[in-house]
Amino acid sequence: MLKMEDFLVIRDLHHQGLNISQIARETRFNRRTIRRRLEAEVPSMPQKRARKPGKLADYTEYIQRRITDYPLRATRIYREIQEMGYTGKYTIVKD
Repeated sequence: MLKMEDFLVIRDLHHQGLNISQIARETRFNRRTIRRRLEAEVPSMPQKRARKPGKLADYTEYIQRRITDYPLRATRIYREIQEMGYTGKYTIVKD
């Protein structure tokens, strides 16, 4: 991802009359990158990714209920949720 400064430098060099190959040599960016930045009206901003629910997400309510009812060890809870279909590892449950 190019920084805003790089985007502006590319635009400035193009306005000074340099062609894409000359800009690429000077900035050390690929010619395709230069071309895309010159075609873009605004610099591309990073998109936030949607968080995926973890493997334990379906079982958190059950685990919290079991812990509040009885002080159980993680190994016991791990075995119980495995029987319910949990496919993750023990360390996730322990944490």
